[in-house]
Amino acid sequence: MKGIVLAGGAGTRLHPVTRAVSKQLLPVYDKPMIYYPISVLMLAGIRDILLITTPHDQDQFTRLLGDGSQWGLNLTYAVQASPDGLAQAFLIGADHLSGDPAALVLGDNIFFGAGLAGQLADAVADVRRDAGCSLFGYPVSDPERYGVAVVDADGRLVDIEEKPEQPRSSLAVTGLYFYDGQVVDRARTLTPSARGELEITDLNRLYLDAGEARLVDLGRGTAWLDTGTQDSLMEAGQFVQVLQHRQGVAIACLEEIALHNEWISPEQSLALADEMGSSSYGVYLRRAINAFVEQG
Repeated sequence: MKGIVLAGGAGTRLHPVTRAVSKQLLPVYDKPMIYYPISVLMLAGIRDILLITTPHDQDQFTRLLGDGSQWGLNLTYAVQASPDGLAQAFLIGADHLSGDPAALVLGDNIFFGAGLAGQLADAVADVRRDAGCSLFGYPVSDPERYGVAVVDADGRLVDIEEKPEQPRSSLAVTGLYFYDGQVVDRARTLTPSARGELEITDLNRLYLDAGEARLVDLGRGTAWLDTGTQDSLMEAGQFVQVLQHRQGVAIACLEEIALHNEWISPEQSLALADEMGSSSYGVYLRRAINAFVEQG
């Protein structure tokens, strides 16, 4: 399975700061926002990742992330010239996917939970075994702001509503999607919505109408944060700060994930930690590497 991180858009809700820098390069506590969605794909075991950016932001992402080889990744880049919808990511990434199953994660979404890695592994396995798509639902207090998943008494997905005035469910469809190898062909059949975009909800409905869409309820044990506004960005940073300080475990430490996945060696990860100097990120990474080595 291959991955796509969609990090386009103008970030207008965060102006004026995003007039100078991409939203996905802003810090969420101790690391750039883009680390968080990349970490989700890494936790799912995905190493071949396409990062879609705006034309004027790509150089900044390349300077930060390079080709991903330092984490055992194959990281490539493409441009979304204008924000024409989330489903456009599959048209832009068609050559990258080459008919393989795909995972799409939005560049401003943060996921964290003790059971998240297992849920991601199950979603990958489901798509490989049963084809179709796996979507992730999360209970929210304001579902009218999101695409809403409607499930039956057995928890099976039966409908998806886009920002309904009277939601039939409190389950928002998050910015994380797993699809089979038909996703590019199906995305090509979409027509722009009334707002001129290729809607991810329309793509998901194609799978649902074919009886090939599943919903994973992330539930109360997992956190899903959308960092699209000043308040939500601040709240996300506070969440990461509190959790890391109290538990002593970092969220989205790419070097640590790569080490545990055995994509890089302890020696390689230690060299990366040294590049971080005396920063709190570097101090944590060195401690994590020592613990990994001691555990054998």
